[in-house]
Amino acid sequence: MASVSYHISSLLEKMTSTDKDFRFMATNDLMMELQKDSIKLDEDSEKKVVKMLLKLLEDKNGEVQNLAVKCLGPLVGKVKEYQVETIVDTLCTNMLSDKEQLRDISSIGLKTVISELPPTSTGSTMTANVCKKITAQLTGAIGKQEDVSVQLEALDILSDMLSRLGGTLYSFHSSILNCLLPQLTSPRLAVRKRAIIALGHLVLTCSGNIFSELTEHLLAELKRNESTSTTRTYIQCVAGISRQAGHRIGEHLEKIIPLIVQYCNVEDDELREYCFQAFESFVRRCPKEMDPHIPNVMGLCLKYITFDPNYNYDNEEEEEMMETENGEDEEQESDDEYSDDDDISWKVRRSAAKCLEAVVSSRRDLLQDFYKTLSPVLISRFKEREENVKADIFSAYISLLRQTLPIQSWLHAADASGKDDVPLRMLQNQVPNIVKALHKQLKEKSIKSRQGCFSLLTELANVLPGCLADHVPALIPGIVFSLADKSSSSNMRIDTLSFLHVLLCNHQPEVFHPHIKSLLPPVVTCIGDPFYKITSEALLVTQQLVKVIRPLDKSCTFDAKPYVKDLFPGTLKRLKAADIDQEVKERAISCMGQIIYNLGDHLSTDLQPTLKIFLERLKNEITRLTTVKALTLIASSPLKIDLRPILGEGFPILASFLRKNQRALKLSTLTALDILVKNYSDSLKPAMIESVLAELPALITENDMHVSQVAVMFLTTLAQVYPSCISKISSSVLAEILQLIHSPLLQGGALNAIIDFLHALVLTKAAPVGYAELLKQLTAPIYCSGAAGAPALHKQAYYSVAKCVAALSSACPKEAPATVNQFIQDVKTPKSSSAVKVLAFLSLAEMGRTTNLSAQRELRTVILEAFTSSSEEVKSAASYALGNVSIGNLKEYLPFMLKEIGSQPKRQYLLLHSLKEVISASPADGLKPYVEDIWALLFKHCECTEEGTRNVVAECLGKLTLVNPSELLPRLKNQLPSGSPHARSTVVTAVKFTIADQPQPIDALLKGCIGDFLKTLQDPDLNVRRVALALFNSAAHNKPSLIRDLLPAVLPSLYNETKVRRELIREVEMGPFKHTVDDGLDVRKAAFECMYTLLESCLDRLDIYEYLNHVEDGLKDHYDIRMLTFIMLARLSTLCPSAVLQRLERLVEPLRATCSTKVKAGSVKQEFEKQDELKRSAMRAVAALLTIPEVEKSPVMAEFSSQIRSSPEMASLFESIQKDSASLPTSELMDMS
Repeated sequence: MASVSYHISSLLEKMTSTDKDFRFMATNDLMMELQKDSIKLDEDSEKKVVKMLLKLLEDKNGEVQNLAVKCLGPLVGKVKEYQVETIVDTLCTNMLSDKEQLRDISSIGLKTVISELPPTSTGSTMTANVCKKITAQLTGAIGKQEDVSVQLEALDILSDMLSRLGGTLYSFHSSILNCLLPQLTSPRLAVRKRAIIALGHLVLTCSGNIFSELTEHLLAELKRNESTSTTRTYIQCVAGISRQAGHRIGEHLEKIIPLIVQYCNVEDDELREYCFQAFESFVRRCPKEMDPHIPNVMGLCLKYITFDPNYNYDNEEEEEMMETENGEDEEQESDDEYSDDDDISWKVRRSAAKCLEAVVSSRRDLLQDFYKTLSPVLISRFKEREENVKADIFSAYISLLRQTLPIQSWLHAADASGKDDVPLRMLQNQVPNIVKALHKQLKEKSIKSRQGCFSLLTELANVLPGCLADHVPALIPGIVFSLADKSSSSNMRIDTLSFLHVLLCNHQPEVFHPHIKSLLPPVVTCIGDPFYKITSEALLVTQQLVKVIRPLDKSCTFDAKPYVKDLFPGTLKRLKAADIDQEVKERAISCMGQIIYNLGDHLSTDLQPTLKIFLERLKNEITRLTTVKALTLIASSPLKIDLRPILGEGFPILASFLRKNQRALKLSTLTALDILVKNYSDSLKPAMIESVLAELPALITENDMHVSQVAVMFLTTLAQVYPSCISKISSSVLAEILQLIHSPLLQGGALNAIIDFLHALVLTKAAPVGYAELLKQLTAPIYCSGAAGAPALHKQAYYSVAKCVAALSSACPKEAPATVNQFIQDVKTPKSSSAVKVLAFLSLAEMGRTTNLSAQRELRTVILEAFTSSSEEVKSAASYALGNVSIGNLKEYLPFMLKEIGSQPKRQYLLLHSLKEVISASPADGLKPYVEDIWALLFKHCECTEEGTRNVVAECLGKLTLVNPSELLPRLKNQLPSGSPHARSTVVTAVKFTIADQPQPIDALLKGCIGDFLKTLQDPDLNVRRVALALFNSAAHNKPSLIRDLLPAVLPSLYNETKVRRELIREVEMGPFKHTVDDGLDVRKAAFECMYTLLESCLDRLDIYEYLNHVEDGLKDHYDIRMLTFIMLARLSTLCPSAVLQRLERLVEPLRATCSTKVKAGSVKQEFEKQDELKRSAMRAVAALLTIPEVEKSPVMAEFSSQIRSSPEMASLFESIQKDSASLPTSELMDMS
């Protein structure tokens, strides 16, 4: 301690030296000391240091002053509160000094101190006291000061403080307001501007009363309209406030809008510009309150976007004349006294364009209106003469195109009818006008406007692929001009190339054939460009051009041969170069691959040397992956390129890649090997193939199902193309495959690949193992497991083995009957374990589905006997078997099954399951004769009291309806009004099973009548409402198009179900304890699940504020519902951040309550776990809210996040959530479906 004070006092001594260098160095050393965390100052040193630094602020040398100011930052945290107050007092006094330099340095000092003050949440009172001191002095300075520069500095510091610590200055808010309002009429515009910024920061944290006082004042002044200049300022102020705290100004908009509309008509361009800026900020910040005013605002925008009083756009010829004149006489004034510099009408046009862009990007629901009214006006303004305005007009149009782009997601891909085609059709009709307006501009001098044209056309080609087909002749000259123009910047060329790439990808090849001659040379020149980004873009375009010149997938009359000599050498040069950018290397390889694929037969002697280069690139770690992909492409070429020269050396290299620890490389290599074996089997030597076989066992493992699948598919190819090498398949590969079959993770693609492989293997004459041996190895683990007791294999493995057994039997039909007999014996033998029986039934099911097993007389009785087995597993396997065996022989089995269902109430449930299998998997034609009988039978059972049975009946009804929808769907509908609640719930559930995520013939019929089924959302019976919600959820998830147009009618019923019903909560006595049971919980849960699904599929049809009201209620509901609403909140903060921002105050409270609850000490373990999970979920929502841009401006959120930081428990939870989310890809974070 002593040494520190000694060191510091020696520094202080040097600071008094007359030599400025000494003073500078000493101050620098002090700075270093203060930045150390370990430094502790005693009271005396504190005093001296503070005094010295304040003195140095007045130093004659500017550099010393600067350093002294920098020292204040770290000093604030190291000294006692009263010392900080001393610093602040002195700085504030200096601010009012007459010396300009001292004033400047003091204001920098104050900003430094403010930025270093600890946030109030740390509990220190220092920040509050210091801020109050500064505020008191500053408001005085702002009010009294004659000197403008002092006022400006003071306003600046005040803004700083309000933005960082607005909440702390609560008691001063009204005095700050009173001090700022008069500044809005200051004679100096700079002062007004800074006052507006300070007010913007004030409204974030001030109370409702102060906010109202401010708005009342602004409204009164706007009405008074003393002078245009002050009116401008007040409108700017309104816009500034709405940008900062839009959610608060919403309720005052009714009064504000008419005033601003009225000022738009005043002849003052600047005033109009500010009016449109205000509108833009309202549209972005208060979409809901702006709704009624949108038509009015759009009308004004469209009127003023064409407002150019001093320029004549009469007809095109005149305009062209003007252009040439303007070009020559840029410097000279025109004859009359009017100069272009005085014309600020462009500001009005620009702000109108920006306002339109805000309207377009926030109101997707008005697309059709936009294309009717807005689009033609914007297109007519593409001729705008002012570059900046033109850029904004383009940007508004691009926004419109982006809104039109159908949302790209898995949902809409499967649900094509959900897209609104009307806007796309309207756009299609306007394409000729767009091209007409743009194609001349593509040859203008101005680079900025050319770039604008290209980005607009790129967007257009993406939104409507193929729409420019008729206009290519008009566009090509512009493209060539921009590529060849010497004055074009590199960005200009890159933009042109990327547009050309999109154009080539989105249009038919024939369109371009007439223009190849003019297009190719400039593109090839760009390949040789020294700037790597241009080269890389040009290679991408060339690759696409190659496909266009000679499309191999259809016959084409265009002769590509003359162009090979242009394409090939440029690409080859880039392919050979070793010292170029990685991206260029990769694209050169891909481009050359494409050239050989499409034009390999025209390369003659050049082909072999080029393939040798590919071999070199294979050996290089950086380029090997791209080269493998290029070789795959070449090997699959219909031109049968001769690869023999490189196979000998290349095959072992590819084999070695299978050992590498790079997943993408393994997958690409397996695909390449597969194609090579298929297309070049005669050029491969057995030794080459063996080198690959040796690598395969390690790839077949349950740790990576996809790699295993691709490896097994490659083995299948080998078994088909190279039967001789299969004898070399080592037992280790087979062992790995069997292990995979017995894995619980095997399903889908990988399982199908293995089934295909076994099929191919058994058919191969040279196979090392035959049918019997394979069968034995497949089933061995199940036959052995019975000995040790419970079955050791997972349930999924039984299904996998059964499918493989069926595949083997279908490959060897001679062996099949014996196998079937064996299984029937297994089931009959009382000694068989339940595992063996389950396998036997499942295998019989898989075999029976494809072959007719009616020759087996005993089969039916054996299955029915199993229905009485004591093991549930055996029962369900037998029921599955009966269903599948019936599919193979409907005539014999189906009538029998229907009779049994009618006469055997005990076995009903299992028999219905069998029937479900039959209906799901049989072809519609086969079922048609039996539909009436099945239908009648099912309706007998739809009122069953057992819910499980009703669900199976419903599934059968739904799947049966798909057989003949036009007749059966109306029947279901007619059942709705009649019958008991049970019958209604069965019918509604049946409809749910008719909805699938793939397009189906029933869709059009469903769309017509799903509304009737959804009316059951208002059914008096709770259970019916629950299943109706499940139907709604299924439709919203799988086929949003069915319900999009019904939302206005359905949403009120849906929201109604989210409310807690007191009458459904009852108390149950359990011994001495009373326990509350909420019968409405399931329905509420179902309703919230529907709301979540709607976020993904119908967001544009929701009134998000109404939606948020219900989310808000859910945040205070039962545990399960809170979990759901936390996830919804997290999703909402990415989908519609501005709406969430407006409601933050109400949303944060329940989150804070959840995060800070404590579980009672004596609670059970489950209670702790439940609470823990709830907190994690809430914290995830908080983390998502914190990613919203500008959320830090919200005082509530700032306070909560500082509370999280200061509580160790919450802080550690928050950190762990952030770690989790960092390791996840963002899209998977909140996916519930």
